[in-house]
Amino acid sequence: MTRPRLVGLSANVQRPSKTRTLVDAVLHEAGAQTALDARILDFVDAGPGLGAAWTRDQLPTAARDVLAAIEAADGLVVGSPVYKGAYTGLFKHLFDLVDPGALAGKPVAIVATGGGARHALVVEHAFRPLFGFFGALQIPTAVYASDADFTDGALTEAGVRARAAEAGGQLAALLAHRAAAAAPVELAAAE
Repeated sequence: MTRPRLVGLSANVQRPSKTRTLVDAVLHEAGAQTALDARILDFVDAGPGLGAAWTRDQLPTAARDVLAAIEAADGLVVGSPVYKGAYTGLFKHLFDLVDPGALAGKPVAIVATGGGARHALVVEHAFRPLFGFFGALQIPTAVYASDADFTDGALTEAGVRARAAEAGGQLAALLAHRAAAAAPVELAAAE
């Protein structure tokens, strides 16, 4: 049976970042609960040419590779820092370039980070409509963390850590179920 490909995407433009830490927490928990081929990417991996591309064919190779990883994944953990009450403009720009059918039925876990608690509903009011457009299968638990939930870059707040674990568990269960359901098809095709 092929291991599901889980891609974590953090819309940060620097490393280290709190957003990447939060994406990684969900990714790590999912990987601890089921066998996955997991990788994490952030906008640093896409390079500065991402924002200059108006169309997919204008993307530099590094950004094209990030887009291809998103579209080829069996599941996603997506995260963005919050700016002015929503995900970053560059995050939206990248998803404007994603093929509209590429995420249909794909499990997606949503995370976000911000300066304070006032942005906590961004996951419900900004992210969910975006991934609803794509027809993605959004897991029920979304995770938001503010600056106060981190100490020296590490996620330390127990409630947020528990939500990250819950989201990772939900994502792992969905990916494992889908992989098991696809396994007989893979075996029949190999015969």
